[in-house]
This record gives sequence, C-alpha cells and structure tokens, in this order.
Amino acid sequence: MVCLMPCTKGVVMAETKSTCCYCGVGCGVVIEHEAGRIIGVKGDPDHPANFGRLCTKGATLHLSAAPDTLIARALHPELRSSRDEGRQRVSWDTALDTAADKFAAIIAEHGPDAVAIYGAGQLLTEDYYVFNKLMKGLIGSNNLDTNSRLCMSSAVAGYKLSLGADAPPCSYADIAHTKALFITGSNTAFAHPIAFRRVEDARKANPDIQLVVIDPRRTDTAEAADLHLALLPGTDIALYNAMLHVMLWEGWINRDYVDAHTEGFDALKKTVREYTPAMAATICGLDRKHIEQAAQIFATSPATMSMYCQGLNQFSFGTHNNSALINLHLATGQIGKPGAGPFSLTGQPNAMGGREVGGLSNLLSAHRDMANAEHRAEVAALWGVDSVPEKPGKSAVELFKALQTGEIKAVWIACTNPAQSMPDQALIHEALKTAEFVIVQEAFGHTETCAYADLLLPASTWGEKDGTVTNSERAITRVRAAVSAPGEARHDWAIVVDFARRLGTRLGKGELAARMFPYSAPEEVWNEHRESTRGRDLDITGLSYTMLETVGPQQWPFPEGASQGKVRLYEDGIFPTPSGRARFVVTEHRITAESPSARYPLHLNTGRLRDQWHGMSRTGLVARLYSHEPEPMLHMHKDDMERRQLANGDLVKVKSKRGDVVLKVVESATLRAGQSFLPMHWGGNTMGGQGVNVLLPSDFDPYSKQPELKHAAVQVEKYTAGKALVAMRRTEVDADGNLQPNPLAVMDRLRQWLPNFPYASLTLAGRTAPVIVLKARGEELAPELLAALDRELSLDDPTKVLSYQDSRKDVAKRALVEGDSLAAVRLAGETKAADWLTDMMVQGHSAAAVRPWLLAPLTQPPAGQAARGKVICNCFDVAEDDILSAFRAGESLDALQARTKCGTNCGSCVPELKRLRHSVSN
Repeated sequence: MVCLMPCTKGVVMAETKSTCCYCGVGCGVVIEHEAGRIIGVKGDPDHPANFGRLCTKGATLHLSAAPDTLIARALHPELRSSRDEGRQRVSWDTALDTAADKFAAIIAEHGPDAVAIYGAGQLLTEDYYVFNKLMKGLIGSNNLDTNSRLCMSSAVAGYKLSLGADAPPCSYADIAHTKALFITGSNTAFAHPIAFRRVEDARKANPDIQLVVIDPRRTDTAEAADLHLALLPGTDIALYNAMLHVMLWEGWINRDYVDAHTEGFDALKKTVREYTPAMAATICGLDRKHIEQAAQIFATSPATMSMYCQGLNQFSFGTHNNSALINLHLATGQIGKPGAGPFSLTGQPNAMGGREVGGLSNLLSAHRDMANAEHRAEVAALWGVDSVPEKPGKSAVELFKALQTGEIKAVWIACTNPAQSMPDQALIHEALKTAEFVIVQEAFGHTETCAYADLLLPASTWGEKDGTVTNSERAITRVRAAVSAPGEARHDWAIVVDFARRLGTRLGKGELAARMFPYSAPEEVWNEHRESTRGRDLDITGLSYTMLETVGPQQWPFPEGASQGKVRLYEDGIFPTPSGRARFVVTEHRITAESPSARYPLHLNTGRLRDQWHGMSRTGLVARLYSHEPEPMLHMHKDDMERRQLANGDLVKVKSKRGDVVLKVVESATLRAGQSFLPMHWGGNTMGGQGVNVLLPSDFDPYSKQPELKHAAVQVEKYTAGKALVAMRRTEVDADGNLQPNPLAVMDRLRQWLPNFPYASLTLAGRTAPVIVLKARGEELAPELLAALDRELSLDDPTKVLSYQDSRKDVAKRALVEGDSLAAVRLAGETKAADWLTDMMVQGHSAAAVRPWLLAPLTQPPAGQAARGKVICNCFDVAEDDILSAFRAGESLDALQARTKCGTNCGSCVPELKRLRHSVSN
C-alpha cells in the first residue's frame, strides 16, 4: 500500500508499508520516501506484530539507506578472470553466461552434487522458492542450505520430533493471556525487543504473571524476572528433566491430557526418575529449591508459555534441548490453549518463510520430508520434473567442509556472509579460497564474503524488494518496494530465473527450464508456492497478494474457504503425526562439544548486542548503533579478571583450539566466575583477524545439523605486545546534506590496515556527523605505515597539522584542525586519551580545548575531562554516566524520563534504565 502526501519542499512524499528486515518478530514499518529516496521510517500502527513500535535497529532503518551508504552497496556485476586479479565490471549477460558456463561444466564433469547454493533467512519467500526449485528441480541436487541452519534448524527438528510438524503453536497474542512465562535461552530484551515490550505490557496489566528466565547470564531480560535460573551453559536438558521429575513426584502431571493426546510418556518417565533436583542442581550449578520452584510455577499455572531462541538451538544437542522443554508442555497440558505452549522466537526476518518452501538441504516444499517417496513425487509433479533427488544435501558446516576438500567445486552464496557468521572461521576462509568458483549475490559489497567472490551479483535489499515474509507467529506479510534498487542491482528471484533459463540451455534442458521458470513477477512465484501447500499443515490456499494488501498480515494455516488463519494450533489435541498424538522424546543430559580444561579454563558464551544485528552489514553503516557497545569487548567476571591482573579496557588474547582474537575486556556483573561472554556480530571487517567466530567449534547436532555456535572453551591472557595506535576522522554535513568525507568510504579504505594488527577495532562514533575510529596495536608501527595512514586522514601536510613527538616517552600526536573543530587525530605509542578525544570530536567541541593537550607531553585526558560513557538511550542520546548521576542525586526514573525522554520512544533501553536505577538504590 502506497500513500501520497504533499511535502513542505514541494515534492510529493509517499509512504509505503513493508516490514523490518532484522529479527523474526516481523514488525511492520511505514517507509517514507520522496524522489526515489528513502527519507524516514516509522512503525506501522496497523501491523499485529508491533502496532507501531520499533526497536533501535528498526527505527534507524532509513539511515542504513541514506545516500552516503551507497558506497557500501554492490551496484554492478563484477567478475575476476583469475584469482590473482581484482574483479572488473561486466554486463549482466556476461555475468550470468559465465555463471551458467561454470556450473554447467562442473555438473557435466563431476555431477550435480559438485555445486551448491547457500542462502539466507533474509531472503523473501519468493526468492527462497526459486532457489530451491533451481537446485533440487533443475540441477538435481539437494545441496541447498541456508544460514537458517545456524539459527533455527534445531527448533524445526524439535517441533517435528515432538509435535509432528514445524509449526509454532503460539502467537504474540498469547503473551497477554499467559499466567507464567518461561524465557529460556534468549535475551529477548536485546534480541527481540518488541516482543519483550509485549511482555512488559502484559505484566503491567497483570502483575500476577510470573516470569522465569533461564540463562547463564543475568541479562536485562533476567533482571526483570521473578526467578532467574543461572544454569551452567548447555545443561538445559538436565534442568527440564529434573523439573519433570518434580512434577511426577508432586502429582502435577495432567494425566488426562497425556493419555488422550500423547504417546511415549512411560519411556520418558523411566529416564527422568534418575534426574532428581539434587542431581540436576549439581549438573546445572543451581539451587535445588529453585528447580523445584520452577517446576511448581510451570505445572500449576493456569496457562504456561515458553519463549526460546539460540540458547537452546545452538548446541550439538539443540534438538533435544527443544524436545525436553516441549515435554514439559505436553506433560502438563500446557499447549493448545490461550497463553500456553512452546513458542520458538525466530532469529531472522524470513527464516520461517524459508522453512515453508523447504529451503534446507533435507526439506522439500510445504513442510514435505525428503525421505518420504510420496512427498518427493508430489514435488516432482508440481515442478514438472521426473523426480527430485532422494539423498539429503550438505548442511551448512558439511557444505563448507566439502568445499574445502574439493568435493564441492562451486558455490553460490546469496544474501549471507559465511566468512563472518559460520563457526571455525579458519576452515570457512580456507574453503572459499580453495573453491573453483564462488558466486556471491549481495546487496552490500563490503562484506567479508564478498572478498572471495569470483563473480559478484548486485541484489536489491530492504525498501527495494517486493514479495512476502513470515514471522515467528506464522503471520505472512506483504513486503512492498518503496524505491527502485540503485545501479544495476536486481531482485534475487529475477536473477535466479534468468540464470536458470541459461543453465537449462547448457544442460540440454532448455525447454524444461523455460517451463519451470516462467515467472515475470514475484506474485507468480508466490501463487505456485501457495498451491504447493494445498492440504498441508501450512495450507495457505485461501490467501492472495490482494488479501494481504487490503486486509493485512494473516497467519497460517489459511486454507481456501477459511475466513481467517489460526491464532494458535492444536486446540483440538490432534497433532500432525501418524497416530495424531504428540510424542514425548526421551532426552538425556549431554556435555557441550567443548568443556573447560586446564588449558582452556573458561566457558565462552556468545550472544547478541541490543543495537547490532548479525554480521553488521547493515547496522554497521549507522554510526549511532555503535554507541551502546562501541567495539568488540570480552565480558568477564571480576574474579577472573583479578586472577589475571586485568582492568577494564585492557587488551586480552582469547584463544580456543581453533584460533584467537585480541580485544578489550570489560568487567560484567551478568556472569558467574568461570564464564565469559562475547557478542557474535564482530567480524574481520571491524576487528583484527577473522572475527569472533574463529573461536567457535563446528560440531553440530545429529538431527538438526545446527552447529554449537553458543559455546566454546577458551583461555584468556593479558595482551601487551607491540605499540598502540589510534586514528580518527570527523565528518561534516555539506550544503547538499551529504557527509564529507564519506565515512563508509574512509572505513573501506582503512580496512586494508586491519590485517597488520593483532588487535584492531574499526567503528563509527556519533550521530549526525560521525567520527571514524581505528584503534589498533601492532608489533611495530612502521614509519611507512604511519605515513600512509596520515595521507588517508589528511594528516600529511605539515603546514596544516599540529604535531608533537617524544620518542623517549613514546608519545606521538598529530592533529588536523579545520575551522574551530578537530577534524582528524593520529596517536601512536600512547593512546590513553582516545575515548576522550573521540567524545570531543563527536560533540564538536572547540579545538582550542584540545590544543594545549596536543602540544604537550601529556597522555591522559586533562583533569575533569573523562569520556561520557556508553549511550543507553539511542533515540535521545542519553549516556550512562548522566543517568547514573541523576539517580545518585535522587531523581526518579519517571522524572528522568520526563526530563531527557530516555526510554519513551522505542523502549529498547527501558530494561537497562531499570537495572541502573536498581544498582544505585542498592
């Protein structure tokens, strides 16, 4: 839906409804645009996922589409003639003919399993569908997997194993109806903020709702809990089995429900009899009484709901983590009624849509199973091919291992960044180097994976795409384009269709390819997908683009003839299994893929930041989204820091069996001793080395094939080698509203220096006129390197630059003053004032305040000139130090919000505001 309205500049501004492209909450957005440019975004008040609310990431979407971000876009097809040469711009015909030639030659010589496609949960359903059809139908291989394998495949396998189908039974509306909410394996306040706003609303409306949070860390989500179970990483099964043990002992099992609607309970009983609360308390590191309390809350509440995410999924036993939790719901009848049931929170905006079309190497369209001959025949008939292959394809980890060994020769990577997001990054980078041919289909040309592309295909992205997505609660939403894609970028589905026709000709299947890929618009693709669901558990034959556009998002199933979709599933107690009964799954506690040892004594937990998303290819373009946590940092318990003689801000080397990273350390009260935490977003584009995932193991769950991205065993030691370096460049807004110099262009050029340093951090700071900040430490700061860096920052003209050097004290400063502002700074040897200088540049303070410091042998900031600290409220730029000062002075939270407006817009910072208030009052 597009709405036109007059703009004050005389240009007609339009509004187009779409969805947010970040997490699986699936928030509706209204994109404001004029003259072919996106100029604003706001929450869609009519969308049932968010009712107008947006988190910090969603509220800044328009900034990721600002004119200066075009420098980060892939705008034209690019091809390299050899691995020793750079890519050159080519036409789309040359690009796709080359791709078709390469794939056809490899298939002819080595067979269809020698090629693969690796996609993403950010693709639209229509994109997913044609990729799936290309690989499994035309090429004849199941080597199609996506980054949903890293995110949701254990949830998929858990639902199928226990309930019979990959179908979340709950809806967001159930949050308001629940009486006990268990959030487990999810820092929902950070990872799914708008869903957490609904939790806050529900508890405000009904203070009797009990919130139990199960998480090794005391996150902002856990701070809000009535009961926080800080279990040891990977011990969820022992906890859930012990809770079921208590329920059996106390007679809290809903025997009528178990007898009428489930099977396998007796076998499970035999197992959980061994899991006494005392036994589980030892395994989990919990108080036995808290386990008993959690069991009582879960079993005796009138309606119990659980919400969970990667903390259950990303383990080598993630499927059984899911099933062990679902066992509790089945045993107590807490499913199929308002406010009750197991609700998997999808990590990506359309991971659900990808699952619907069979977008994993072991699935087929419309929740069909590859192992089922009847299902394969149905898909073959739908696609008009003789058959679809029976053998499951390579899952994500298997795919890249096969690429590294040469079993797979060519890979097509679409809308994802495995050179940052996969575990065991050393293996992934080696695989991409080894591959004969790598196609990368991307909107952003600066990702780590793009560096390995032999062929780069520019794709459209948020605000430019047209199709559908499905969110965590099974709601399908129409995604509409507000503006045209820049340069020669094309829609993902259209690229695939064009390629498929060319490949078909080369494989001697030209007529077949033309019949299989007749599409000229995404609606034609969607209509075929819709028909594939007829009679299936996710039947959407009653939906159409027109209905989604006029009525709004709809939940599946929505079969032909229905008047609405299903808000919740299994209300009749009938499940999509051969017997019609849900299945209890026997689950046993297993240890993590890696356990702490004398050499690697610390648990490493990974997770998400509030203001960044995945590999930061989009959020990393927006300066203000760095302000909450400005660079990669290892969070540690104070006892572990003291034992290693570490202080906040010290550099540490974090090492696992696979690799190491060097970054800053920060004390955290969220962790127990023996544990550490590292956000998963930082890759080789923003830090030294190959990013944080170089530390993580590639061990995966045997059922879901999802790798253990949540946990590793590591050692941590202080890093003091080499010399420190800081380089900063401030930008200005010119008369046309553009940033000069372009910050993303400067960052792109500075990336060439990152491999020179064991420690490096390349980020942005500020808001309107961001500052580019490079922090590094190298074994030796060679004069030629410093000279090249000075040229990049316009610090090479001695007539314009202030400089100070004292070799004896290892102090070297260089600064550029433009007008009355500090425009650029380079510090070498000693960098203690870096954060203060960043604040001075961000705030635009007069250079006169800095000049005396620049021309003196001082290293620390001047007295009383400390940095302002991290920004808690991104909407109104309110920093932590200011908030704490207000609370210490006796100001109430309400008064603070009235004065500064912090927490009154998107609400993402409200949990942290409450935590800061609590820390002062205690």
